[in-house]
Amino acid sequence: MVIAQFSDLHVVAGARDGFGTDTVSGLERCIRHLRALDRPPDLLVASGDLVDQGEPGEYARLRDLLSALEVPLCLMPGNHDRRAPLRQVFADHDYLGSSGRMHFYRDVRGLRVIALDSVIEGREGGDLDEAQLQWLDRVLADRPAIPALIFMHHPPAATGFSRMDRIAVAPENAGQLGAIVARHRQVKAVLCGHVHRGVQGVWQGVLLSVCPSTAFQAKLRLGAGRFEADLQEAPAYQLHHWDGQALVTHTVTV
Repeated sequence: MVIAQFSDLHVVAGARDGFGTDTVSGLERCIRHLRALDRPPDLLVASGDLVDQGEPGEYARLRDLLSALEVPLCLMPGNHDRRAPLRQVFADHDYLGSSGRMHFYRDVRGLRVIALDSVIEGREGGDLDEAQLQWLDRVLADRPAIPALIFMHHPPAATGFSRMDRIAVAPENAGQLGAIVARHRQVKAVLCGHVHRGVQGVWQGVLLSVCPSTAFQAKLRLGAGRFEADLQEAPAYQLHHWDGQALVTHTVTV
């Protein structure tokens, strides 16, 4: 099976975002590429920063853009999103719930896909509340024989890009999440966004993968430095291929 991941779409209602980038054009390119694949993915996960300012008009435009895809879709919030307008525009997406954090899971062809909500509205960094961590522990304990993927917007471990590492998941919560992942060995990967670059590592003995952005990539800065858009790098997304035994991730630039 194949799961596609779009991240950091930053859809705007106008022509360009605050960095001067045409974020919608990048998403359209990714959508066209996905539609042209020789086989459609089994699921598309959009892992946060769906829009740029969290406005209803942006979500309406996002919905219109994604309507070109005939693929089952799961939406997740990022730090640029606002839950109320997201729920309003995508009211038929029942898994988003009616209030509170938007964490859920979906079983797809023998794989449990889990989405966590690390968003603190109004702040760039994230956290995972105690209720959500307990929920995750129960969901994993419920079906220990089913392999699982965990999606979240903020990475739970340092990437080396200090500007983004300062606005990741709170260290205490990352430690709690790490203990859960270490305890439940059916977790095959933790898949994130937020950084606007493709990043891979090993965390708690599993793959930690950060999906690049469909809108724009950030200039590569290992260490100190501010966040800047790199307008020379192409929009990109990821395809996660699971064969029942191993997970392989392909980064697709368009």
